[in-house]
Amino acid sequence: MNDSAAPRPPRPLRATLALAGLAVLAASTVVIYLATSERAAGPRSGVGWANSPQPVPEIRFQGADGKPHALSDFRGKVVLLNVWATWCAPCRKEMPALDRLQQTLGGAEFEVVALSIDGGGAAAVRRFYDEIGIRSLALYVDPTMAASGKLRTVGIPTTLLLDREGRERWHKTGPEEWDSPEIVESLRAKLRGGAS
Repeated sequence: MNDSAAPRPPRPLRATLALAGLAVLAASTVVIYLATSERAAGPRSGVGWANSPQPVPEIRFQGADGKPHALSDFRGKVVLLNVWATWCAPCRKEMPALDRLQQTLGGAEFEVVALSIDGGGAAAVRRFYDEIGIRSLALYVDPTMAASGKLRTVGIPTTLLLDREGRERWHKTGPEEWDSPEIVESLRAKLRGGAS
C-alpha cells in the first residue's frame, strides 16, 4: 500500500444523519403510497367530515416572495392543507389535481394550501410548478420542516381538511385524485352546509 492511496476521511456525522433521515422519509413515503394507492384504497367516497373537530397547532411558513404566513391567516375559509415535497413521487403525481381543485373551488370560501417542505425553499418549488404547469396554487414552503413535525405527519403527502375555525375535520396520508367528481361534490356539499 502506498501513501497516495490513503483512505478517504469519513463523511461528517451531521451529513450522514441527514441522508439517513431523508432515506427513512423517502422509504416511508413509498410504503404509504403503496398502502394507500387506488388498488388498496378501494372506491372513493369523497371527503369525510368528523363530528368532533380537532385543534390544529399554529404553523408558520413562507410565501413565494419569502414573506411569512401562518395557518391562522386562512381562518374563515375551508382549507385543504396538503403537506408535500418535490422529491416525493406520489406528491408530484397529485399536484396537478390539487391545482385543478383550486381552480374549480378556490375563492373566498375555500382554498387549497399546498405546503412544500423542500429544503431548497421557494426556488425549488417554483421550478417544479413551472415544469408541470401549476397555475392556480399559491406557493407556500416550510424549508425547516417544522410544520411537518407539529402536524405529526407520518409520511407525505399528508392532507388535512380544516373547517372555517381552522380545526381538523378529516385527514389522509397518501395521494388522491383531488379533482375527482366525488371529492369535488363532497367539498361543495360541505361549503353549502356552512362547513363550521
